[in-house]
Amino acid sequence: MAEVWQWLLDHGVVVITYLFLAIDVILRILGLILVPRNRRPGSALAWLMAIMVLPIVGFPLYLLLGKAELPRKRREKQKVVNRLMHARAQDIPDSELDEDAPSWLQSAVRLNRELGAFPLTGNNVADLEIDYDTSLARMAADIRTAQHEVHVLFYIMALDAVTEDFFAALAEVADRGVKVRALYDHLGSLTHGSVYRAMRRHFDAHGIEHYPMMPVKLFRDGAFQRPDLRNHRKLLIVDGQIGWLGSQNMIAAHYNKRANIRRGLHWQETMARLRGPIVSEMNLLFSTDWYYESSEQLPMETVVTTPEDTSGTYECQLVPSGPGFVFENNLLLFNQLFYSAGQRISAVSPYFVPDESMLAALVTAARRGVDVELFVSEIGDQFLVFHAQRSYYTALLQAGVRIWLYQAPTILHAKHVTIDDSVTVIGSSNMDIRSFLLDMESSMMIGGTDFMAKMHEVENAYRSRSRELTLEEWEQRPVPMRLLDNLCRLASSVV
Repeated sequence: MAEVWQWLLDHGVVVITYLFLAIDVILRILGLILVPRNRRPGSALAWLMAIMVLPIVGFPLYLLLGKAELPRKRREKQKVVNRLMHARAQDIPDSELDEDAPSWLQSAVRLNRELGAFPLTGNNVADLEIDYDTSLARMAADIRTAQHEVHVLFYIMALDAVTEDFFAALAEVADRGVKVRALYDHLGSLTHGSVYRAMRRHFDAHGIEHYPMMPVKLFRDGAFQRPDLRNHRKLLIVDGQIGWLGSQNMIAAHYNKRANIRRGLHWQETMARLRGPIVSEMNLLFSTDWYYESSEQLPMETVVTTPEDTSGTYECQLVPSGPGFVFENNLLLFNQLFYSAGQRISAVSPYFVPDESMLAALVTAARRGVDVELFVSEIGDQFLVFHAQRSYYTALLQAGVRIWLYQAPTILHAKHVTIDDSVTVIGSSNMDIRSFLLDMESSMMIGGTDFMAKMHEVENAYRSRSRELTLEEWEQRPVPMRLLDNLCRLASSVV
């Protein structure tokens, strides 16, 4: 034993060197075998570059963040959820598009039904709210009308000075016997510290049943789970009759972050309030997420209800997406609409990091004469994403896309698209790779000329608060900034 120990002392450096080289080669070979399987070429190349440059760091990161899927037991549960969604969606009546609707819109409806199970519903009422405090006040007022149940799901929920009345409304109805169920993303809400804990204490004090979605447990269900798979949806349903959907989280507009308050940053949102048959689709989506986290199947008669208000004229269809679905539902929907547009595309997205197919769809639309405009923020709150999205501006501007920069210190966090005068898509989905692959999202497709007029009013308001970026201005930016943008674009491909 002493001789072996002495030999290791004498030759340790050589042994460690050869061992390191062996591990280095093995990790590179494993990377070449594992990374390209069922992965976009751009993403595969980015991961392979990370592994080849520094295998000891790159390969463990790939194991941690390289697979955009749920662990086996969670996937099995998701299959149950999808079957449940398909079965219960049969009880929601189908609607037909107006005779003057373009043929491509019917194709989009069929695509959405195939991807997400939900039918097109008619006779819906919808309006918009873009004032942050007013939308909170209106949601609280709707909650106070509840007689049976309230369902709340937000990526971020926190009890602070701005959201206090919303949570007070939930407590009031819970105290008088209304069933309140609440879901919030674990990581999205947990990072807000004291106001997150205050919300949980508030729920417990008033007997409100609540669960964190996608809780961060690396080895939950007996298998490794990628920690950045998140539920990014925002939904509020009252008695199955009133529904809210959009981009706004349940937190103060500055997100209670000292850096945001110091810089004067605050978030601009767009929310839609809906009544009619579409609210049952929203309730059904909530019920699947509820089952996913609580294992409780909500009674069918409380999930799909007969709408009290069918006076509306809008056709609506809900489109869920996320890692639990086989296809990237939101990406396929956006691309279908972009290629179908004949006159106009107006897109609003705070985080615009498209994959190759979406970039091609927008550039192609602009090149064939469609009036394409993109609203983004002049400043960013996420360094990597902000600089990655800037790397796409040159190709868009050269193709003729008009880029509107929503002026600082506001972060334009709204997420919606209008196509011609035919259809709107609004919801929680950004136009970035994370929203396409990693986040559970909810988007709503809404048709109706009256609703399009409302959307154009919102776009006009955002345009009045923005300045247009020109190709001449963009080409004059410093070379170091160009290099930084392109480097961040490469890093953003590693998903």
